[in-house]
Amino acid sequence: MSESLLEDVYVETVLGRIRLRVGGDGPVILFWPSLLMDGGMWLDIARRLQPHYKVVLVDPPGHGGSSPLTSGFDFASCAICLREIVDALRLDRVHYVGNSWGAMIGGTFAALYPDRVGRLVLMNGTASPCGTWQRIEYGLLIRMGLLLRGIRGPLRGSAEKAFLGPTTRASRPAVVSALRETLARVDFHSVRWAVESVVPRRPDQRTLYKAVRAPVLVVAGEEDATFPIDETRMAANAIPGASFVVLKGVAHLAGFESPGEVSELIDGFIRATP
Repeated sequence: MSESLLEDVYVETVLGRIRLRVGGDGPVILFWPSLLMDGGMWLDIARRLQPHYKVVLVDPPGHGGSSPLTSGFDFASCAICLREIVDALRLDRVHYVGNSWGAMIGGTFAALYPDRVGRLVLMNGTASPCGTWQRIEYGLLIRMGLLLRGIRGPLRGSAEKAFLGPTTRASRPAVVSALRETLARVDFHSVRWAVESVVPRRPDQRTLYKAVRAPVLVVAGEEDATFPIDETRMAANAIPGASFVVLKGVAHLAGFESPGEVSELIDGFIRATP
């Protein structure tokens, strides 16, 4: 999708200045991506949905065109950040699509601010706290990124394996190339604070998710090595009435890997939900 069809909007929030890309007309869908990704992750989906919806693509704190991070945060602060974005756009409520980090704080937002959200699509996420092995692994990866001053060399390989499955690596070269370009732009000294906050320090949200009352669709990637199907299903089970679907041939960035299929899924869920 050409970014010329989207307008840059900047909002001051509790987590710094946030860049939004906004375009279209109709019901509003707000998109929050995974760690290490910016709002550009959703451009192909936005192109497909923009004829029927107003799309809002978020560069999350410390990423893309948003202000760099200089310290960690908690998930409640992310939810406040979302509320401030919705307020700044002068909206009563929005539909919401989040991937990984975006999925986690989408659930937080819906639980804490139920009157500000319509329907939610939570993709490739978890409601569980970080396990011991993952905490150790990511601690080492953060140290490596600081030493390398970016996501390059073996760290880039680790990120690709965490994000993309065998189907995409074998048959979607444009996606692999786009991911590498995105990773090359990352300011690691900024995003390391997000990585620490979202992975090693993330809370157990399963009890909080019981307070969610909005219609929710939870999506897992069949090849997701970061949050396997059973872990994502556990998040869905924590949300009253949530639907759950597994997409074949995609991994941790389902919307980035298969934007056509995911666009239809989002549109169908929003239209079909009373």
